[in-house]
Amino acid sequence: MERTAIVTGGSHGFGKAIATGLVARGWTVVIDGRDPRALAAAGRKTGAIIVPGDVTIAAHRKELVQAAVRHGGGVDLLVNNAGTLGPSPLPRLSAYPLSDLRDVVETNVVAPLSLIQEALPQLLARSGAVVNVTSDAAVEGYEGWGGYGASKAALEQLSRVLVAEEPGLRVWWVDPGDMRTRMHQAAFPGEDISDRPSPETIVPALMVLLEQRLPSGRVRLADLLAQSTGAV
Repeated sequence: MERTAIVTGGSHGFGKAIATGLVARGWTVVIDGRDPRALAAAGRKTGAIIVPGDVTIAAHRKELVQAAVRHGGGVDLLVNNAGTLGPSPLPRLSAYPLSDLRDVVETNVVAPLSLIQEALPQLLARSGAVVNVTSDAAVEGYEGWGGYGASKAALEQLSRVLVAEEPGLRVWWVDPGDMRTRMHQAAFPGEDISDRPSPETIVPALMVLLEQRLPSGRVRLADLLAQSTGAV
């Protein structure tokens, strides 16, 4: 049976790398992004189907699921990768603009849950899976990371409850670790982050997770990659 995935935030970085890896393995992949030109370029490079738009908009989320059904027959995998860092430079909580915090929560928590709700009938019908991309900022207390970390902690808790409520669904909340991406650069403005691994080097761990269909739970992709390659 043909396998179909939705990968949000597929114009750049980790989302684009995930789409590339899935297409190379025969998946039909639908990606989205807010910048139509960047998304079109990513579509040409990855071979994915593009749906320009913003995941915080309900009509766009519906369009993503419809595109997956139209082009691939359904939804086997939903990767909630799209997200926002919030203000840069990262502010301390004592000075965190509350309007920015609302935007962060809307993008990083509300939109992923809303897309899960939209895709859930398809996912359950096809014994599908959800990947929620999270961060070590969800579980560690890093100065400046309060807003982003709180949103990712909320996403992780939603993931845990989803496992309890939907036993027919695989749910993984994955921590990819530091990567050389635009978001990570925005977190460290003016700093050299060239020592961070590229997103493409992390994707093989995600493919192991999907192909072995490991139990639902929190996964540090760097650990999974080390195990799969036999590294110590």
